[in-house]
This record gives sequence, structure tokens and C-alpha cells, in this order.
Amino acid sequence: GYGLEVIVLDVPWGTAVSSGDIADCLARDGDVSGGLMQARETSTGVMHPVKAIADLVKNREQTILIVDAITGVGVFDLPMDEWGLDVVVTGSQKALMLPPGLAFAAVSQKAWGFNKTSTLPRYYFDFAKELKNAQKSQNAYTPAVSLIIGLREVLAMIREETLEGVFARHARLASATRAGVQALGLELFAPDDPSNAVTAVKAPEGVDGQDVVKVLRDDYGVTIAGGQDHVKGKIFRLAHLGYVDDLDVLTGLTALEMALMDLGYELNDRSGVRAAQMILKLKK
Repeated sequence: GYGLEVIVLDVPWGTAVSSGDIADCLARDGDVSGGLMQARETSTGVMHPVKAIADLVKNREQTILIVDAITGVGVFDLPMDEWGLDVVVTGSQKALMLPPGLAFAAVSQKAWGFNKTSTLPRYYFDFAKELKNAQKSQNAYTPAVSLIIGLREVLAMIREETLEGVFARHARLASATRAGVQALGLELFAPDDPSNAVTAVKAPEGVDGQDVVKVLRDDYGVTIAGGQDHVKGKIFRLAHLGYVDDLDVLTGLTALEMALMDLGYELNDRSGVRAAQMILKLKK
């Protein structure tokens, strides 16, 4: 093990962590050296209050904040320096629109200070070793060259669309998806703090969420994700991040309506597609 004492803050699935709970934890345990959190939780479609939590940590010299932004970077604005985030990590396979295989980490000067004094074991994920090689325009280990070439094209695409445009597109597609599923009489799994990367939807009564996934894939050629752990079969998840546009969302909702009817769900003249179209036209 790594010899770390971990304080776990449990919240109900589909609910964001409260910055107040974090403040209470820091008050009780003044020697906390690090906080680890997700910016967005993919399995439940939840958005966590990154800035509010960063505000609690950034002036504590003894504490750094490490943010899993795998479904955050490229989806919404995450100004690391302005908010005082210390480590932000992401991967190539989400909003960066590439196959899995590349990991990215941005590290603050405060976090580099922790790196210099840390005695925890490390080998492959040794930031100091990676930095030393990066300063020589090298990699510590064999790089995924083909993915790096793909990354160059992805960054060119983002530059052309602009970051503001990328963030606005994700917000628009998320709003349209949420409006679409709610127009069908379905409930959001995370209604209060929904993510702009993925929408988690409660399966309607009498319908297994895993069956929704299967029918969409097998009969309509549309791939979505089901629930995990104790919400398996109770929810399904619709992604709208990365290389996704308006017609992808409308196609997905059309297929969802067909799949739900196949599974015995009564639409009763409700149209998720129409509701999504109205959002997309208004926010274009």
C-alpha cells in the first residue's frame, strides 16, 4: 500500500458532493494534505462543484486539490490557474475524441513542491522523471506516437471551433438531450447537478435499462451505456461529448423512442425529438 489515510465522503448516486461537507471535513481534520474529486462523474451524469471546493483549498499551503477531469476537459471551462486547481488529469478517449491510450496531467507549482518532498513509492507515474525528460523534448517511456499525431489534429479542430464554441456546443447538446428525455416522460438520474458530458436517465417502470441498451445496439445501431453496480438495469446513459453534433443527438433520441416502444413503453404522442429540436434551434 501507499500508507495513505483516506477520508471518504459518501453521497447518494446521482447527487453532487456539497462544498459545505468538504469545509466541515477540512475543519475537523486540519492536516489533510490532499483532496481528490471528479469534475464530472460519468457513471451517474453528475456535475460536482469544482470551483467552490477549490476556493476552500487554494489558500491552504498544506493541501492540494487533484481533479479527475476525464469528462471535464473539452466539455466545460476549467480555468486551472484562476480557480487554484493543483493537479488536473484527463484522457484521450472522451472529449478529445481519440482512442484510449494517452493520459494528460497539468501540475501547479504548489503540487510540484509536494512532489519534491513526497516519499510515496512511484515508478511509471513519476512526474519528476517525466518532467526531466520533457525538458529534453523526450518521453520517459515509449509514447503512443499515432495518438499524438491524432491529438495534433484534434487540437486544430478545437482551435478552429474555439474553446467558447466547444463549451457552448456541449451545453446546447446536453440541454437538448435532457429536454428530449424529459418530454418522453422520463426522469433524469441527476436532475439537480447534471453533467454536460453525459445524461443519465432513469429507466421507466417496467423497462430494464439494460434492455434499452441492448435493443438500441442490436436493432438500431446506436450504442449507449447502461448503469453500473447497484443502478445496473435502473438507468441508462446518453453521451453527448466530443465528436458529436445536433443530428447525432436527434438520431439517438429517435432510436430511443423506437426502442422504448419496442419494450412496451407508451409514448402517448410524446416526442423527445421535437423537444430537442426546439432547444437546438433556439440555442444555435
